[in-house]
Amino acid sequence: MIPSARVPFWRDQRVLRVAAQVVAALAVFFLLYVLWFNVTNNMRARGVRTDFNFLDQPFGVRIAGSDLRPTAPVRLALLNGIRNTFALAIVGLPLLTILGVLVGVGRLSTNWLVAKISSAYVEILRNLPPLLVVIFAFQAVILRLPAARNPITPFGWFVISNLEFHVPGFRAGDNYRPFMLVVLVAVLLGALLWWWRTRVHERTGTPHHRWLWSLGTIALVGTMAYLILGRPLTITLPQLEGRVVDGGYRGLGAFFAVVGALAFYTSSHVAEIVRGSILAVPKGQTEAASALALSGFQRLRFVVLPQAMRIALPPIINQYLNYVKNTSLAIAVGFAEVTLVAFQAIGNGQPAPQVVVLLMGSYLVFSLVISLLVNLYNRHLRIVAR
Repeated sequence: MIPSARVPFWRDQRVLRVAAQVVAALAVFFLLYVLWFNVTNNMRARGVRTDFNFLDQPFGVRIAGSDLRPTAPVRLALLNGIRNTFALAIVGLPLLTILGVLVGVGRLSTNWLVAKISSAYVEILRNLPPLLVVIFAFQAVILRLPAARNPITPFGWFVISNLEFHVPGFRAGDNYRPFMLVVLVAVLLGALLWWWRTRVHERTGTPHHRWLWSLGTIALVGTMAYLILGRPLTITLPQLEGRVVDGGYRGLGAFFAVVGALAFYTSSHVAEIVRGSILAVPKGQTEAASALALSGFQRLRFVVLPQAMRIALPPIINQYLNYVKNTSLAIAVGFAEVTLVAFQAIGNGQPAPQVVVLLMGSYLVFSLVISLLVNLYNRHLRIVAR
């Protein structure tokens, strides 16, 4: 038997791949070093500081909707802007997903009116600049609400004006932290039960009832902890006393304008992705579901949408990232997300290069985290060959 010849390392594909990666990394590092060297030299030549000690200096202006004073350091102001951007993302992403799926399914509806309304929704919104949609939502909707001195109080649960929205909220009691710790443990236990019921279903074929086991456990443990700890949370309704509103949660009207505008705009793109993904599901799947006497909703819920989401999720990730980056348009209506705070810091004499680097880094972190989380879910949806 003739022994196989050993491939020289300079022809080994694994060695060549690693070497190419190392060379590429060194080239990127060298390019970044040259850019940083040139920038810092030019900044020193013009008398611009190159450190980040300015983060401890006073911000200089008050941020709308925030309790921060003008004497607060720049770092706290930037963190407040990042928190506002996070609020826009955490509220807007689920909203645009729900709207996009409903409109995308509606475009394929056999009901003529639903299909035409869904088509008009998509064709109008996706062909408009997002900045125009944001300005329209603020100028034509929010600013047309009653003034702050004479707000409306629908059902006695809300206090709404063109400046702020006040909605029901929660007030923390004495045992708030122990209660939240118990709730966190309950959520982890619910996740464990979800995993266990999934394994049982895959192994034996019995109904998993994951929602019942998980949510039932969280609800049971949370209710018992709430009663034992003496009601550590209470619901508070906003109460209007003169011109002061006490209780509940408040949000600036500009926040709702930006969330609504960007959610509607981005959902029009998501709707097209969902529609195309549904059409990409083989027609035989729907015919097989009909042969099993499944209703239209059951066909959509258990057969069509699960397969369509495997196709739709990768391009939907791009729309999520576009939404987060488009939140910078909130600067047009004066909402203090991170871009507006960064520009205010530059306008107050803080070094622009460092502030812009921090601004870019914040959006990069948002994008990477969203991509990571949605890609993990996308990996869960993959078809695994056994």
